[in-house]
Amino acid sequence: MIKKILIFIIFLTYSNISAAHMAHYSKFNKIEMEILKDGNVIGYNYYFFKRNGDMTTVTNQIKFAVKLFGATVFEVEGYGEEQYIKDKLISFNSKTRQNKKNKFVSLKLDEQTNKFEIQGSSYSGKASTDNVVGNWWSHKILQSNTQISPISGSIKEQIVTFIGKEKLELYGKIYDVEHFKLTSKDKSIPKDKRLNFDIWFDKKSTLILKVAYSRMGNWEYKVKNFE
Repeated sequence: MIKKILIFIIFLTYSNISAAHMAHYSKFNKIEMEILKDGNVIGYNYYFFKRNGDMTTVTNQIKFAVKLFGATVFEVEGYGEEQYIKDKLISFNSKTRQNKKNKFVSLKLDEQTNKFEIQGSSYSGKASTDNVVGNWWSHKILQSNTQISPISGSIKEQIVTFIGKEKLELYGKIYDVEHFKLTSKDKSIPKDKRLNFDIWFDKKSTLILKVAYSRMGNWEYKVKNFE
């Protein structure tokens, strides 16, 4: 009986999230995230929303640099653009400069096959439309079994686990959030390339407010402002 109740609670949680669609983001023009490493702000990740009838364009700007003894040891600067007609992703393009290496993604929806056609720096080929682009503005990433890297186009299988409801303090405000764990399904992937994120989702605002992970230090993406 207890097991059945727990399954029902989990079902309700995921059902509420899975009702999400682009209309949930119709009120947003901008989402600003700060990027922190070991408690220090090192950059930003901004999302901008533009609408034209049924089409929504989401642009992403990201820039950060890690310094050690005054020298830059790791840096990323990139730009991406997602286009949706109603709830359907029809294209995604990005260019990223990572430690002087150029990475890219060019994704288009093939209407005849209902498949994504991807040309990327790490993967080129077809992909199911069940995939989501792995950006932090959309909580659809918590619904999918697979995600497409917004930097290289690679496809990664994932497991999303609901941890529980929590209170999150962010820039002087307290939020009632749901805590999730997002990890790689394939445990044979080297640890430094696996997905391993803690994600805090605010159902009221429909925003992912915080993302945290550990890789050569402790990283956080935090929503500082949204309009």
